[in-house]
Amino acid sequence: MVLLKTYHEMLKSKRLKQAFWLETLLKLRPMRSLSGIVNVAVLTKPYPCPGKCIYCPSQKEAPKSYLTNEPAVMRAVLNKYDPARQVETRIIALENTGHPTDKIELRIIGGTWSFYPEKYKKWFVKRCFDACNGKFGKTLEFSQKINEEAKHRIIGLSIETRPDFINIEEIKKLRKLGVTMTELGVQSVFDDVLKLNKRGHAVKETIKATKLLKNAGFKVLYQMMPNLPGSSLKKDEKMFEETFENPNFKPDLMKIYPCAVLKEAKLYRWWKEKKYKPYKDEELINLVKTIKKKVPYFVRIQRITRDIPSQSVVAGPAKISNLRQVIEQDSRKESWRCKCIRCREIKGNYDATEKIILYRLDYEASGGKEIFLSFENKNRDKLYSLLRLRIPAISETPSFAKASEDRSACEHSYDSSFPILQNSALIREMHTYGQLNPLESSSFSKISPQHKGLGKKLIFEAEKIAKKEFGFKRITVIAGIGARNYFKKFGYRLKETYMTKQLK
Repeated sequence: MVLLKTYHEMLKSKRLKQAFWLETLLKLRPMRSLSGIVNVAVLTKPYPCPGKCIYCPSQKEAPKSYLTNEPAVMRAVLNKYDPARQVETRIIALENTGHPTDKIELRIIGGTWSFYPEKYKKWFVKRCFDACNGKFGKTLEFSQKINEEAKHRIIGLSIETRPDFINIEEIKKLRKLGVTMTELGVQSVFDDVLKLNKRGHAVKETIKATKLLKNAGFKVLYQMMPNLPGSSLKKDEKMFEETFENPNFKPDLMKIYPCAVLKEAKLYRWWKEKKYKPYKDEELINLVKTIKKKVPYFVRIQRITRDIPSQSVVAGPAKISNLRQVIEQDSRKESWRCKCIRCREIKGNYDATEKIILYRLDYEASGGKEIFLSFENKNRDKLYSLLRLRIPAISETPSFAKASEDRSACEHSYDSSFPILQNSALIREMHTYGQLNPLESSSFSKISPQHKGLGKKLIFEAEKIAKKEFGFKRITVIAGIGARNYFKKFGYRLKETYMTKQLK
């Protein structure tokens, strides 16, 4: 840390030329920028939540479901919950530990985002953009425009909310804010479990929200909670099978948050009265192993267990704070490998001489067809780049058995509230992994697959599929604000918060 600080001071005073090999050597916690971006989490202020979930903790000083001793909450309190100060503090911390910060995935966390006042949400997001821009914008739209060419570009923006709060009007609001991914608190796909835990919504709301979000281009992340009252090891295993295989679900990303007993939650009383018995450590470990063995290639398991300090957990296997690492170690001993995106990312293992192959995986989901394109090595244990292409459902051929020559004349089932999406193929994600290579730079070209044209090739492949196989004359992208200029290079233009291109 001291060496890095001295290095940056010498750079600033021009006593030293920039040396990227030295930056790589001195970098702390390299994983923070090995997915091609850096994550910046920003917490909303404490605010009432409409939910009455029995497992959810509640403290006056923190948003619902969060505890004051969690790292993210402590950083937010230190910055008085000011979003700009939280962003600035995080960027400085990342830079001081040797990480490039020009490609930011902004995660807005805390409570149910959709329940917060509209004025507060707009102010909150604008403050985040202003912090990344290093200047104040008169309006949110102006701040977003500045960010297209800013030093710190927000190339992805996510929020947390409940499935029963997602509708067309809410999606329109999210798009105006620049949101590209939604984390849904799904918890379970069984109505009896949701009812017992007083979740306040049924599975049908999850199915509807997933479809609406995918049809609007969003990446969809499910927060799942095994070990809930009313469930069992066998039922939880079935729950994840259903989530991965049932076309009504099939999320793009997932967080697995095993239920923990906290004093601040109503579940604590159930546990004291012996009405609830959490899984044993070994039982949970084996359950997560089973889940990871069955995860499809198109899903990324973002996290396993919440970042709750162990001293706050009264009972339950959530005390295993390094559950992911434990399972990774066991998988190597047992000679199996998780197929999820995070486990296959190239990270720091880039080899410019290694042959990579274009893979394609088609699957039906939420009333449409998903085409998952990826560049990977032969063994499929190194993922370089991916793209998600969505084809809307066509009433004449719902099974997508074959492409029709006059398919472009068919009606596609996107909601009429989004004219730009009518009769258009939709790119929901394009991401190249590996060491974050700074924008307009080839500083880490020898150790990173970024800026090698992989994204461009995937985009052109998606365009070819959309036009030749499905007869589309237009393709649309839900691009993050900071990624708009990237798509402009390939002929895309901004329209109705989306980047769109006519296919000639």
